[in-house]
Amino acid sequence: MTATPPPRATMKDVAALAGVSPKTVSNVVTGTVPVNESTRAKVESAMAQLDFVPNLNARGLRKGRSGIIAVALPDLATAFSAELVHRIVEAAHQRGLAVQIEETATEPEREKELVSRARAHLVDGLILNPIRLEDSVLKYADRLPPLVVIGEVEQNRADHVRIDSRRAAADATRHVLSRGATRVAVVGADDDPSVATATSRLRLEGVHDALREAGIARDPALEINRLPWSMDGGADAVRTLLSRRVPFDAIVAFTDSLALGALHTLHDKGIRVPEDVIVTGFDDVEFSRYTSPALTSVAFDRRAFAVAALGLLESRMDDRSAPPRSLTLSHQLLERASTEGRPAGHRP
Repeated sequence: MTATPPPRATMKDVAALAGVSPKTVSNVVTGTVPVNESTRAKVESAMAQLDFVPNLNARGLRKGRSGIIAVALPDLATAFSAELVHRIVEAAHQRGLAVQIEETATEPEREKELVSRARAHLVDGLILNPIRLEDSVLKYADRLPPLVVIGEVEQNRADHVRIDSRRAAADATRHVLSRGATRVAVVGADDDPSVATATSRLRLEGVHDALREAGIARDPALEINRLPWSMDGGADAVRTLLSRRVPFDAIVAFTDSLALGALHTLHDKGIRVPEDVIVTGFDDVEFSRYTSPALTSVAFDRRAFAVAALGLLESRMDDRSAPPRSLTLSHQLLERASTEGRPAGHRP
């Protein structure tokens, strides 16, 4: 005989246990009215004791909202995507919002499907990471639902949160040059328009900026791209660089996943890091601190990034008429063992 589950706790139950009014419980759940910390703590403790599950639609009831937003990233398989999604979901739940996660890859149709769902009021807004402006629904921004763009696609049609990727890549390149490198290989970008993304274009421009400052001419034979930007892609990219038989003494990789693949191939071929070649990554994902040697990488605060994106999205959901805003978050280069010392250089 199947046991009857206990009745689901209500806001009135939570209010009675916490010794507050149901309205106060509602304010804690929806975040629409500030609640002092001691009262919030009592309400949250009561919710935990009663296993109370708030109605995620509550916040939007008066405005006809679903309480759900969508987040779309190009590649959910990467460590960077996993860490960013974690921060977005964490920040969204603190606002009483549920999150629908989507992967767009390089298929514009997937973006269009998301927009259709938003127009049908299945989601209240979108956080979108397009890879190229020319392929994105951003071309029709004036007809889109509430939207925040994250990442490197440069546009002035929608709210935008990003870091300065061009400057960050230049900083990474200046760093390896300051260590004595003169032949900098680039893993993640080349001049092939069929694989160039907004991110690869900006980061390659940053590398070129730093090379020009140092009076070093770019060498297209040292620039290589592989999609997706994965560990396999990084490993294969360095194998291809070695097959070209061009000397290099540094690698600037455009993600940590690419850098980890690069480290694997260098080790496999008996090329020492950092004694022969120094290596930098980008994004400072968790594994970058645990590679051997530990990976120098461009870092930024992903929690602050998520909070900024959600803040802009909620403002846009409340006021569709406001002009688009753009926020650029700071970055820093975290120096680790992969760029210690002065490289002797790999020569074929």
